[in-house]
Amino acid sequence: MKNMILLQKIIFIILVSISVVGIIGIPMGDPQFLVNAIILESSFVVLAGISLWRLQYSTIPNMVIALLVIVGNTVSPRHIEIMASFEPIGNAIVLIIGGYVLQVLLLVASGIAFRKRKQLSAHTK
Repeated sequence: MKNMILLQKIIFIILVSISVVGIIGIPMGDPQFLVNAIILESSFVVLAGISLWRLQYSTIPNMVIALLVIVGNTVSPRHIEIMASFEPIGNAIVLIIGGYVLQVLLLVASGIAFRKRKQLSAHTK
């Protein structure tokens, strides 16, 4: 049980960190995608709230959105160009940290929480 509370806190911190990096990155991005960026960042804020309230309701959405962000950054030629050239440097850092590092952490932490929840439910039956 203590492990689940720790995981809940870790996932919340990761989601808040993603939101902070996103808020920093939104002004750096392409203005035509402003609405999409705000919607995406809003989803991380909502998932952070849900993770604090009921972690079991957010693990699968966390994993799905993390995978979507990773895949989206990977298939975007412009994002790959920015990250490979580090030009502009600020955009590259935001893309790498927010689009990969924090997303992988969210994916792994949510996967662990999902697996532990399944183990806990199996032990209580």
